[in-house]
Amino acid sequence: MNLHRRQILAAMGASALVGLPRPSFAATELTLGNSRIPTLSDGNLVLPMEFLLGNLPAADAAPVLAHYGITGDTVEPPCNLTLFQDAERTVLFDAGSGSGFMPSAGKILEALDAIGVSADDITHVLFTHAHPDHLWGVLDDFDDPVFANASYMIGQAEWEYWTDPATVESIGAERASFAVGAARRLAAIEDLMEFIDGGHEVLPGILAHDTPGHTPGHMAFEIRQGTEAALVVGDAIGNGHLAFARPDWASGSDQDAETGIATRTQLLDQLATDQMAMVGFHLPGGGLGRVERDGEAYRFVAEV
Repeated sequence: MNLHRRQILAAMGASALVGLPRPSFAATELTLGNSRIPTLSDGNLVLPMEFLLGNLPAADAAPVLAHYGITGDTVEPPCNLTLFQDAERTVLFDAGSGSGFMPSAGKILEALDAIGVSADDITHVLFTHAHPDHLWGVLDDFDDPVFANASYMIGQAEWEYWTDPATVESIGAERASFAVGAARRLAAIEDLMEFIDGGHEVLPGILAHDTPGHTPGHMAFEIRQGTEAALVVGDAIGNGHLAFARPDWASGSDQDAETGIATRTQLLDQLATDQMAMVGFHLPGGGLGRVERDGEAYRFVAEV
């Protein structure tokens, strides 16, 4: 795939011309023990279809996408942020796009306000990874932290990748702006950041899992209260159609396609076997649901 910044900007311009409807901020919500897990809309992205397909022939993907009502040259994935609230903490998983990425996204403050939570109420922000739609919302238009009272956590490998000056040269021209933007924002919150590794409980009841492929240090987070659990998968399962129907196909949005396939198939198998609730950042219906087997494939069943 050779996706350049001008193609993303063209797609953004097209969305502005047609006039996107105001996003719904209504939360879907899961209760685990004495905690609540609402999912919140940060809006949606507008991307050229090739960003999803990468090197996958469009003719192969078309029947699967058509089954889900997806046609045309662009895709508009929703952006679902996850909140965890208990008696002591209000934890936000990822920070959204902010105002600097796409006009159709960056709505998290409105979504929080709709459920009576302010940015100052957030005690922790845990990052699945540092792509723009997950990180750039951490700073406001004056480069001050949006979540002024929060501490931050990110995988050690993810931090090292995005803060390495060599990344902007190695990531490819189509994602060079991602690297520049990530490095600037991470530097601004470095003194507030804690570095974490997979396989460890990073906060009481929240376990980090290494789920690389979409980015080198991508993480998922398992929230567990007694025998109940939910998995915040970020972009390790990156959409509600091809990723489930053909998890063995490479995704154009994954930086390491083969590792992404391995991670995705393992997660889908685990989620379907355990029937654990999950939240996917770009999945429909607020992203909250479960995975079911569909022959040799899978399907996402949204929580309604």
